[in-house]
Amino acid sequence: MVKEKVLVTGGSGYLGARLCLHLADQGYAVTPLCHSKVPENIDWVSKMEEVIVGDVRDEKLLGELALNKYDIMIHLVSLDHHQSNGLPSYVSSVNIAPVWSLLEIFSSRGLKKFVYFSTAQVYGVLKNEQVTEIQNLNTHNAYALTHQIGEAICDHFNRNTLVECCVIRLSNSYGPPIFEENNCWWLAINNLCKSAYTQKEIVLQSDGTPLRDFIHSSDVCCGVQLAIETREKHGIYNLSSGTTLSIMEIAENIRKVFALRYGLDIPIKTKEPKKPAQAERYELDNRRLRSIGFEPKKTIEEGINDLFDYFEK
Repeated sequence: MVKEKVLVTGGSGYLGARLCLHLADQGYAVTPLCHSKVPENIDWVSKMEEVIVGDVRDEKLLGELALNKYDIMIHLVSLDHHQSNGLPSYVSSVNIAPVWSLLEIFSSRGLKKFVYFSTAQVYGVLKNEQVTEIQNLNTHNAYALTHQIGEAICDHFNRNTLVECCVIRLSNSYGPPIFEENNCWWLAINNLCKSAYTQKEIVLQSDGTPLRDFIHSSDVCCGVQLAIETREKHGIYNLSSGTTLSIMEIAENIRKVFALRYGLDIPIKTKEPKKPAQAERYELDNRRLRSIGFEPKKTIEEGINDLFDYFEK
């Protein structure tokens, strides 16, 4: 059987590195496009078909890559939430223009499927509601706005070319990185576990009431694989655990796991006065992805233990 060729932009990033490894282990011929250098992890590199260093904004490079006739492309490159508040010209050059360039260049070179990583933030501020993929978008920040525009570009190419564009609206991922240099310690669960392990206390940046849907990075990889392999034409998927927890509940879980693992009861500290817990909870509905076989496997407790395993190593 001929391996399908996959190009992953942002292939050495936090999610990209794990996704490349997962797909390579599943038999795909994976080529990561890395921004600055070839990763030093020899085991990871050895599983890749080829590792390419370059800037996704370089259209000359993209034209050369398109000659390789990839079957699937997964686009992960984006500034984060805070960086996306920068100058619009720069932010759009990273978050928006490459989506258009990639689809314009690769759509005429036999690309079959384009997977675009968007964000659940395109739905806006969520309250007591069940959020499905057909819900109207209501962006409240520049990060979400740029991804809404990216989704619109995908829709255009879906309707006007032979490329099948698939949009992944990701909730909040967590879990240990593949590479030490991956910048992932600002992610809520990662940050709180690191605080617990290194400082023997859990320090919240809020009062603990904000609600989030957290999904382990290994489950993210499984969800993306299903979206790649399905023959269904849904187009847009919420990639989430389907369970909403408060930051305080996450902290309590971390404290519980830490106590069981290390025999020490550590404190939880907040940087804001505590407010009453929110009774109303949204649900980021993932039934569309479940309909093609998705089932989150990592519990929060297992994911927290994964992070403590990583710190010990």
